[in-house]
Amino acid sequence: MKSSQVLLLSASVLLSACSMFHSPFGHGEKVAVARPAPQRTTASDGSPLATLDGVEIEKVQFRSGISSATVGNLAKLRGCTSSVGAGLVSQQGPVEVYRMACDNGQVYLAKCELRQCKAM
Repeated sequence: MKSSQVLLLSASVLLSACSMFHSPFGHGEKVAVARPAPQRTTASDGSPLATLDGVEIEKVQFRSGISSATVGNLAKLRGCTSSVGAGLVSQQGPVEVYRMACDNGQVYLAKCELRQCKAM
């Protein structure tokens, strides 16, 4: 009986010692190296892209929406005036996001839910 206990104890010590030396990368596994994504030069519609600090910037075409006038009036209350107005950024639906580029260089964003608009 004592020999079986010694055998069991030595087996558990051996297993615990092996777990101390476990490599986090496994045995012989190759680590994948991340490669940078290729830089695009044109957007999906063919318009040229600009980059700023390595980040691609795609110009969004102006689209008016149902609440463009409402967002324009809200922006005027906050001191944002624009000759273009508020453009729809998201898809048309019950919840829409509008963006207005102010003449002073700021950007005004608003979220309209069932034609109830609030500044973001």
